[in-house]
Formats: sequence, C-alpha cells, structure tokens
Amino acid sequence: MPISNNEIKLIKSLSQKKFRDKEKLFTVEGDKMVEEAVKSGFDIVDIYRKDEIGEERMSRISLQSSPSPVLAVVRMPQMPESIQTPDNGLYIGLDSIRDPGNLGTIIRIADWFGVREIFATQDTVDVFNPKTVQATMGAIFRVRMHYTSLEDIGRKFLDAGGKVYGTFLDGNDIYSSDLATGEDCPVMVITGNESNGISDTVSKVVSDRLYIPPFPGSTDTSESLNAAVATAVTVAEFRRRIRHTR
Repeated sequence: MPISNNEIKLIKSLSQKKFRDKEKLFTVEGDKMVEEAVKSGFDIVDIYRKDEIGEERMSRISLQSSPSPVLAVVRMPQMPESIQTPDNGLYIGLDSIRDPGNLGTIIRIADWFGVREIFATQDTVDVFNPKTVQATMGAIFRVRMHYTSLEDIGRKFLDAGGKVYGTFLDGNDIYSSDLATGEDCPVMVITGNESNGISDTVSKVVSDRLYIPPFPGSTDTSESLNAAVATAVTVAEFRRRIRHTR
C-alpha cells in the first residue's frame, strides 16, 4: 500500500509523548510485535510493510537502527480507571522507573509470571514510548498499566487486608521471610527508581521491607541489582512459594 507524506509525518511524530497523547496512537515494529498486536484485539489503524512502501520510506518511519520489515500504527486502549478495592492476586508497583528498557522488561516479566496489572507513579516512563513497547516483546498487549498514586493505591491494598512489599537494602531476607502470595489477599510488590530506590513517600505504605541477599553474603559484590532484575527475582520468589505449597 502507498504511504503519503502526511502519514510519514504523523508516524514520525509518534516518537514524542505529546503527539502520542494527542493522537492516542503508538507504533510497534517487527513481524512478531505486529503479529502480537493483531492477535491482541487492539485497534490496528494501519500496517506498513517494507516490501510494499519501499526501504527508503520505511526508513523514514522506522525508529529502529535499520528499517523494520513491518510497522503497525495502533490505537491506545482506554486507560483503566483506578480500582476501588483490589481483588486477591499479585500486582507490581513501580516508583519512578525512568528507563524505557527497564519498564518494557518489567512488563515482560509481569507477563511471564502471570501478573496482569501494574501500578506506576505518574513520573514513570510512558508505557507507549517506542523503546518500552519494543522491550515488552508483545507483553504490552496482555499487561495493563495504571498511572496513579502509589500511596493511595497502597492504602487500598492495606485497607483490604492485603500486603504491600518493597525491596530495600535494609529489608528482611526475602528467602527467609513469610510472604503472602496473593491467593488469600491482594499483594503488591514495589520496585523503586533506578538510582534512588523507593521514595520516602511511597515507603510509608510499605507493610513489609524485603532484601534480596547476594551470594555468598560475605563477599564484596555490586552495590545493587538493576530494577528489572530485582523485579524478576522478587516476583519469581512469590510465585515459587505458590508452587512449593501445592
């Protein structure tokens, strides 16, 4: 199918959040990602293929280092309303995650471990940032993001009899701690900012502070784990507890 200069201009503009928000559109690139988008039920506005529009025009709309074979323009889903009372289950909270790749990887981790909803502070990087979208490897179509106040949502978890866990360098060893897995109450696990960790404000609603110990504990090691890696280790331990009890 042909592509006009106006279409090229529109697609290129979607690299910026202000235009994504204005148009309510985002892009996905690559055969797998476009296939995931089509299967998801999201509204696909247009699909452009390099063998149809040519490599030169594809390079003008692609945000990859080399032109993708296919690119889709997708309409943003309606953002879910803030929940009033959380259902039982395991949720992820994100406090000021700024790196698009980290967010995309965390969404992919959530998808792998069956976490279907993530709550994030308003200053967390945009889920529809092209780098975030690509890093999800399609998980963006299965995991819902809520941009909200973690303090407010954390209180709702606690008011519902649930738990709010956070990862800290001075927390309790996650492997020897009693953990509520989400089967009997709502549970949220919060990961903090890449540089500063969980903020003092958000810390106020954390009911249990956890620490991922290095191995062996007596050896000098890295100062901390990457935010996405810490999320993976933490969520994996919560899921392991369910398998262990069954």
